[in-house]
Amino acid sequence: MNVFEKADTVWQKPWLYWPLLPAIALATPLTFAPYYHFWLMPLLFGALIKLTELRPQYAARSAYLFGLIGYTAQFYWIHTALHTVSGLPNLYAVPLTFLLPAFLALYPAVAFWLANKFNVSRTVRIGLVIPLVWTLTEFARERLLTGFAWGALGYSQIADFSPLAGFAPLGGIHLVTLATALTGAWLVLLLDGKRGRLKQRAVAAGALVAVLSAGYIGKQIEFTRPDGSSATVALAQGNIPQTLKWTPEQFFPTVKRYYEQVAGSRADIVILPETAIPMMRQDLPQGLIDQFAARAKANGSALAIGISQYTSDGLGYENAVINLTDYQPERPDHIPYYAKNHLVPFGEYKPLPWLTEPLYQLMNMPLADFKRGGDAQTPFQMANQKVAFNICYEDGFGDELIASAKQSTLLANASNMAWYGKSNAMFQHLQQSQARSMELGRYMVRSTNTGATAIIDPKGRIVSQTVPDTEAVLEGKIEGYTGETPYMKMGGSLPLIILLGLAAAVLFAAGKRRR
Repeated sequence: MNVFEKADTVWQKPWLYWPLLPAIALATPLTFAPYYHFWLMPLLFGALIKLTELRPQYAARSAYLFGLIGYTAQFYWIHTALHTVSGLPNLYAVPLTFLLPAFLALYPAVAFWLANKFNVSRTVRIGLVIPLVWTLTEFARERLLTGFAWGALGYSQIADFSPLAGFAPLGGIHLVTLATALTGAWLVLLLDGKRGRLKQRAVAAGALVAVLSAGYIGKQIEFTRPDGSSATVALAQGNIPQTLKWTPEQFFPTVKRYYEQVAGSRADIVILPETAIPMMRQDLPQGLIDQFAARAKANGSALAIGISQYTSDGLGYENAVINLTDYQPERPDHIPYYAKNHLVPFGEYKPLPWLTEPLYQLMNMPLADFKRGGDAQTPFQMANQKVAFNICYEDGFGDELIASAKQSTLLANASNMAWYGKSNAMFQHLQQSQARSMELGRYMVRSTNTGATAIIDPKGRIVSQTVPDTEAVLEGKIEGYTGETPYMKMGGSLPLIILLGLAAAVLFAAGKRRR
């Protein structure tokens, strides 16, 4: 028995196995922003595979525990939103904080449960089956019950020096997830210390070199191109605490702060964050919108403002960004706008009002039941750019942004992350914007209330960024881009997922024949 086989024997011991599993799960936040230790995720995923192999009878339970602890560590800021900001008592806030991770952890458990149903060789199960089913279940996690894509393996690779990030424009974040899972799985096969497995290790080494090289090459290719236009942008960060944002006494100080930020900029495009003006557009004091529009026009700026508004029938309300570039005071109801379409469950709409309404009565959560704005909304014409907007949570769903991005030269995100205090939520969200820039091959500008306000280039690199939790205006220059990445030409992730599903079905069928 060599040293590796002895180590396997020791790691199987319950006194080491069960503490080691939570330890690797607790390390997963380090792989995402703001830490960007992308190299760590394949190692952690490989460690998970190895541990489940040592105690296969506990594979699904081990994967569930990994997911429960990992997602709780990544999304601890749910408690901040529920208790610190919304005022929900800890009696409810603490268990509700664990509710989302407890649900999300079902997906890793299902992935490893399914993988064990394949009657294939160990090499095929580790090297192909586990990465395939993991990617398929993460796709399901993004889609089912409105979806929650945060924490996908692929986002850990959206970093400056990660070669696997190069798969984002080729097939989207799910292809990056697949490449990450394959890398972790092949590391397990490469480092296998058992005798007589030289061929396996050689194949794994070759596969690792191939996937890393392919990602690196993909990162160098320019799939989209500048259209010859450029513009200066000013991105407002008001830094209004969420606990004060919607109080009546804070309204005029908030408006004054944002007006001064608009007045102080001569940028071609000025953008204010999500719900920057904390009142329904139709309820604003008369002439307020006129003042913002006139000041921006006098400065030579095209202006977009995040604000809530009543729907056209007056029966609901929308989370919107309005375009005041060509505003006409005599036609105040004819303002081009973008209305958020992918809403946050339990935050912006109530999926189970009969069950959750009592909790809302305990929280300070205004506007918790928005209406959807609709798919593929037309980009804004602002200065010399066609700007495709999305609002906050929508930035986590690349497939839904393709239709508008095809018509645009610039991407913009308006967000309010003040719900999550001084947590990592704002940086994890920033990393999603970096992924969207790479997938869609365009600059992304982000205007946020508290952070992370930033300018991101088409390669996903952060060009400039404000200091979080400060009042600031980020100014910089962008170029307009045109063209489509392979991911855009495919129309999203579905072709990749169908292909992976067929591959999994073929392997499963081959295993049944083998039996």
